Amino acid sequence: MWKGVISAITTPFNADLTIDHGALADHCRWLAEHGVVGIVPVGSLGESSTLSHAEKRQVLETCVGAVGERVPVLPRISALGTPEAIAMAKHARAVGCRGLMVTPPYDHGNDWREIRAHVSAVMGATDLPCMLYNHRPPHRVEFRPEHIAELAAEFPHLEALKEPVIDASRIGAIRDLLGPRLEIVVCVEDTIVEAVRAGASGWIACLVNAFPAESVALYRYAQERRERETSELYSWFAPLLRMDTLPKFVQLIKLTQERVGRGTSRVRPPRLPLEGDELREALATIENALATRPRLAV
Repeated sequence: MWKGVISAITTPFNADLTIDHGALADHCRWLAEHGVVGIVPVGSLGESSTLSHAEKRQVLETCVGAVGERVPVLPRISALGTPEAIAMAKHARAVGCRGLMVTPPYDHGNDWREIRAHVSAVMGATDLPCMLYNHRPPHRVEFRPEHIAELAAEFPHLEALKEPVIDASRIGAIRDLLGPRLEIVVCVEDTIVEAVRAGASGWIACLVNAFPAESVALYRYAQERRERETSELYSWFAPLLRMDTLPKFVQLIKLTQERVGRGTSRVRPPRLPLEGDELREALATIENALATRPRLAV
């Protein structure tokens, strides 16, 4: 379940900024048809911070209803309070999600005793396979290798670790402690080939929302060490992949979806649509990519 391209998904909105559940279901089906091995709703890309608890529940229900058993729905479980996170984890299981991405509370400091209590409470409330999100550095929370080993020993259904940056020495330290016990999944876009070569087994991707065939192909070429195909596709894809590294990654990825006919660029406040030079530069990048879109090798 943790090997291959897993899509973090955007949340589509109607003109009045309510959730467009029809578009959401269609998008999940489209991604499944193009080879993703999992779907992660209500994450940062899904504008989770602007969704109410009830809306998050509805998103999970729509995603599961759309893809059924075809691919697992693996929601991010994150809340400011532990009880709310536990409630979301239980709801995810009840509606048919097949795994969880467990995240520490974003506004909390890096106190291991408290963070451990939070993620342990969430994982202890479910028997679903879990992936721990080591959400450093932007949120000041880091699971050190010994922390990860401690949690892995207590929770056999902790199956994967999501890393936000490539750090070969860190991956090596985790492997030294745990061997192959956990899958290493990365969420890097513009260094994904390097991450695969460093030992990552999965990729939680974002530009896959607009270019699923290219994302799946790039991951496969890198895994199979097909150097020429990897280099050519990576060179074309890189300007798009770098969008995910920018502060306005949500607006940029939604704009890209809009330009390829797979959604709209609507975002919820406090985010605002791109304008001026930001919009012109983004459109130039997207249109150049579309004009030079490569034919994928088998």
